[in-house]
Amino acid sequence: MPLYRRIRDLREDKDLTQTQMGVVLSCSQRVYSNYERGDIDIPTTTLIKLADYHGVSVDYLLERTDNPKTNE
Repeated sequence: MPLYRRIRDLREDKDLTQTQMGVVLSCSQRVYSNYERGDIDIPTTTLIKLADYHGVSVDYLLERTDNPKTNE
């Protein structure tokens, strides 16, 4: 099970490829794939971009909570 399972699930829910997410995050498909597998840590700024893009909290991405809503 990948460390960042939720970023894969959110990407798949939107029918996006890893390449498309790489464009959103300004990284290659290979780097994005490494993020999903947990092979490399996701930088904080990238985690924030991911959370904003998907409309969820960083804590949700990191599986620290099951509540996807962000604190306003």
